[in-house]
Amino acid sequence: MIIRFILYTIFGFCCLSSHFSIADEDPLLEFRQKAFAEQMPIRKSIWITKALKEQVREQLDYSFSQLRVRYWVHQNKTAWVLEEIGKEQPITFGVVVNDGHIEFLEVLQYRESRGGEIQYDFFARQFEHAQLVQDKSPWKLSQKIDGITGATLSVRASKKIAKLALFLHIQVIQSANEKAH
Repeated sequence: MIIRFILYTIFGFCCLSSHFSIADEDPLLEFRQKAFAEQMPIRKSIWITKALKEQVREQLDYSFSQLRVRYWVHQNKTAWVLEEIGKEQPITFGVVVNDGHIEFLEVLQYRESRGGEIQYDFFARQFEHAQLVQDKSPWKLSQKIDGITGATLSVRASKKIAKLALFLHIQVIQSANEKAH
């Protein structure tokens, strides 16, 4: 009887975890299709070197711990899937940058118990056309992003991710242009 219980538990967990892995891929696929429509993007990676981490820390006032970030690129458009901690849990964002400005930002997975309003279009639309302003240190977004009562940390996380996506976009486009010449 105990063995049957253990086997059912393991089987149920395997089915449940495979269901979640399939479900987790759907938002990513939808995001990529929304970002590139009929275009065929190339999936690439940027290695986050010690020098690049230092640049991110100095210019964005952001401590970036990843070693590698995957993204998609087609011409001067990049799409990024990045995570940042809200209050306690990671929030997964999709950010599309086109010619140095944000085309759109969306929350792909929200795990916090509060602050979920950042998932709504009214909030995400504020990021459209935002760019990095480099006249001050740390760099800022070119437009004001209004906060949401009760979602301060989630709003802060979304601003960090928007700046990081813009910064990484600049890095990969400059690198591609240098290689082309």
